[in-house]
Amino acid sequence: MKILHTSDWHVGKVLKGQSRTSEQIAVLAEVVGVAEAERPDLVIVAGDVFDTAAPTAETEKIVVRALSALRRHAGAVVVIAGNHDHGARLDALRPWADGSGVTLRGALAGPEDHLIAGVTLSGEAWRLVALPFISQRYAVRASEMFELSAAEASATYADHVARLIAVLTASFSDGSDTINLVTAHLTVVGGKLGGGERDAHTIEAYAVPSSIFPGSIHYVALGHLHRRQQVAGGSPVHYCGSPLAIDFGEEENKPSVSIVEVTATTTAKVRAIRIESAVPLKTVRGTLDELSGLTVDETAWLRVYVREQPRAGLREEVLALLPRALEVRVDAQPSPDSAAAARPISNAGRSPQELFAEYLSARGIADEAVGALFNRLHEEVTTP
Repeated sequence: MKILHTSDWHVGKVLKGQSRTSEQIAVLAEVVGVAEAERPDLVIVAGDVFDTAAPTAETEKIVVRALSALRRHAGAVVVIAGNHDHGARLDALRPWADGSGVTLRGALAGPEDHLIAGVTLSGEAWRLVALPFISQRYAVRASEMFELSAAEASATYADHVARLIAVLTASFSDGSDTINLVTAHLTVVGGKLGGGERDAHTIEAYAVPSSIFPGSIHYVALGHLHRRQQVAGGSPVHYCGSPLAIDFGEEENKPSVSIVEVTATTTAKVRAIRIESAVPLKTVRGTLDELSGLTVDETAWLRVYVREQPRAGLREEVLALLPRALEVRVDAQPSPDSAAAARPISNAGRSPQELFAEYLSARGIADEAVGALFNRLHEEVTTP
């Protein structure tokens, strides 16, 4: 059996005010191209297909087209919701998806809704536990659907997820002729952050141990962490990573999808396929003179740390040198007298202009244009 594992598309993501729609379309087209070349029996999209819980109509159109195209080149396509997705809204697409041969699982439902089975063209039977992202609040509600005791319902997040996995994989067994699979959108202990994940959902309270996945599972396809990696466990636990760097914290990641080949009696073999159309993100540093001599990828989006004293118009000077800079930060060195200038001085009886001048001096900023701009703005807001 061959599986294409992808996740964390974050379609609709805007980076520092820059729309990345054209990049996302190109990346998804390349993912579809991988499916066309590899002809997988199953495509797993392990959550965060959208970047927000309220995607635009255009963003939904991009995702629907990509899933439809993947289905044309694969035996089956299964998609789960991530923490950025709105589970109920994703489930609202199920009438379309069911008619197109795409399986969507957006919100937690009964156990039978999350166990999906199929047979490949070559006759290999497979079954997949498809578990969308579950917040701590909704993990508690699982007690109603999965008949947990009161004590179990008050346990930790990791305990809740472990019980859900145990219930859903209860029919899995070693030595059977069926390929057992799990996909989930989770932070697993030992996984390394990619750099662009939502902090609130990757903190320790949301981390689960890899031991929750029984050894009878042939492959665990995870989403949530944007860096491609394997996490040690009793079964093969893999993150495929995001096919596009989400923000500058991910510039060292290598965008890819994973191709998995596995049988009921052999260990999963996983290989990465790089996504070449992903626009790189780069961080550069230096003075204006140093930046003017840099050789950078002309297609890359840049984050620039400029080593100059702050002054009016500095950002514009950087953009003139590096038009692809989306973020410009001043990495100024403190002036020798800035410590003395920062001494606490009474503000009593001092004008706003004097206080602002003191503020600039404390930070080593000597720019008459900034002071003049402050004076003009102050006059505009104080003049009747």
